[in-house]
Amino acid sequence: MAKVPAVKLNDGNKIPQLGLGVWQVPDEQAASSVKEALAAGYRSVDTAAIYGNEQGVGAGLRAAGVARKDLFVTTKLWNDRHGYDDAHKAMDESLEKLGLAYVDLYLIHWPVAGSTKFLDAWRAMVEMKEDGRARSIGVSNFTQANLERLMESSKVVPAVNQIELHPGFTQRELRAFHARHGIATESWSPLAQGGITKEKVILDLAKKHGKSPAQVTLRWHLQSDLIVIPKSVTPARIRENIDVFDFELSGDDMAAIDGIKEGARLGPDPERFGA
Repeated sequence: MAKVPAVKLNDGNKIPQLGLGVWQVPDEQAASSVKEALAAGYRSVDTAAIYGNEQGVGAGLRAAGVARKDLFVTTKLWNDRHGYDDAHKAMDESLEKLGLAYVDLYLIHWPVAGSTKFLDAWRAMVEMKEDGRARSIGVSNFTQANLERLMESSKVVPAVNQIELHPGFTQRELRAFHARHGIATESWSPLAQGGITKEKVILDLAKKHGKSPAQVTLRWHLQSDLIVIPKSVTPARIRENIDVFDFELSGDDMAAIDGIKEGARLGPDPERFGA
């Protein structure tokens, strides 16, 4: 069973560097995917209220029989719940669906373009951290401007910013800002929805190392000091995605991947995306 390294967050807590993402996984399928992942050695699962599968994720966590203290569960606050009271209620709803007393990481899912209501949500989330419903709190899809606005209003710096990130969309400037402020960077869509695995550089390195293109790409994320949450519902692929700790990319390999031409994001633009 793979041993996943942990990343220390700015609040002292630790998050496994590789976890299972369950975006677009139906609720009825989430339980089996989570159970399969935990059997393969995963200990981190990333869901969200808007995914509609928190109940299935919770069922999978219970079915796996792994002690709660050994799990790292992330969920997220959706855009229409950014009010102070709404955020508190949304957290309680997520905990009930998950069947948990707390989550390890609670994220504001999007900043919502043209609004600063996320500041009210953050105030509520600071209280959630204080009362133990969230061990760590952070954000997702925040730009540097969003982060600066948040940090102007609160002494609590987000532990994590989960953003779209993959070779060809590397977000170097935002990652540098994170590094300066002790914010961990977590990659969503780490394989560019499978598109990156067709790049010649990735294919050549996969052949060189006797690994799949997805494994090479995930290894790039890990060696770039990123937290990564690949999504799959296929048992063989779930196991393959965590089987990335028995090889290492060289400096030249990393440079070759870093040199992939930068392109456009695949998901929504945070500066335009709303409720």
